[in-house]
Amino acid sequence: MIYLGIDTSNSPLSLALVEDGRVLIEETSNLKINHSLTAMPAIEEMMKKAKVAPADLTHIAVAEGPGSYTGVRIGLTIAKTLAWSLKIPLHLVSSLKVLAANGKGFEGLVCPIMDARRGTAFIGLYEGLSLNTVFADRHSDVKEFLHKIKELNRPVMFTGVDADLHQALIKEVLGEQAHWSEVSNRLPRASNLILLAQESKESAVHHAVPEYRRITEAEANYNKAQEGKAL
Repeated sequence: MIYLGIDTSNSPLSLALVEDGRVLIEETSNLKINHSLTAMPAIEEMMKKAKVAPADLTHIAVAEGPGSYTGVRIGLTIAKTLAWSLKIPLHLVSSLKVLAANGKGFEGLVCPIMDARRGTAFIGLYEGLSLNTVFADRHSDVKEFLHKIKELNRPVMFTGVDADLHQALIKEVLGEQAHWSEVSNRLPRASNLILLAQESKESAVHHAVPEYRRITEAEANYNKAQEGKAL
């Protein structure tokens, strides 16, 4: 079996090919380049390097969000197109759980974090040893979420390229409870995405949708306008 893993859910781009549990190739970058222009050519080049043809693929795994609206859509669109055209299974995995896998083995909790501006983030909480969900992925005020974590009174490892943006607040709220993954281990890894996908059920291609975990700005503005009319 050969899995292709695709994560374009935030600014990092991570791709991998895994054959029967062995990583053939994995490429991850943190350059702020438009995924709509780079993702598919990067996939084609990676497969060429690994000498894997599209017909050799048996599964597609993709990060379903949360994250950048555009980034999530790009990755899912590519994955759905490939799965449909090749007639192979599609597996969707939480983008935050992919990040949490960076801390697997930590004897405590793992908190992946993606900044969403204005003091908010896409954030979740997982057991370090099993990656079982403790607090489901959500879009949340960071300080509010940290106080929920504090009540658990357990060590927590933070991971993700945006973790440093909230470091001062995390230290203020959690103190010695807070730990940090190594800087070299904060990017999403598509090989982890594939390992998680192997534990998940197949998704129906035509019904696979992004998990944004919050409404779009346009939807929020529309809702506010409707509330104003109601008044």
